Amino acid sequence: MIHTKHSLRVRYGETDPMKYVYYGNYAEYFEIGRVELFRTIGMSYDEIENQGIWLPVSEYKIKYLRPALYDQKLEIHTYLKKIPGVKIEFEYEIYNEEHTKITEASTTLFFLDSNTNKIIKCPDFLIQLIEENWKEE
Repeated sequence: MIHTKHSLRVRYGETDPMKYVYYGNYAEYFEIGRVELFRTIGMSYDEIENQGIWLPVSEYKIKYLRPALYDQKLEIHTYLKKIPGVKIEFEYEIYNEEHTKITEASTTLFFLDSNTNKIIKCPDFLIQLIEENWKEE
């Protein structure tokens, strides 16, 4: 398993009139979590794309437990619990400043060759980085 954490503060523009984070903004928070996970294991998302690999999202599931509020500091936990094949699955948890879990989610992305527009298996360079950073639960 790979587990990373990333903190951010809710900006005013991310909220609705009640100062709750607008539900559509959570997808961006999870993207931040994925990008930071890749950076943590040694490769930026940009470097992956420069290798000719795109990672479109094919599935997104979320459960809102409590609202995130304007100016709260949030901690995004991102998990990779399975070695990827043609798809890569991420799980997420978001905690507020009181360390209360407020959101659970998952996304599934697939590996796409940017030149051929065909689905491919996870490239060896990425599998190697994942395996080097893998920790048993």
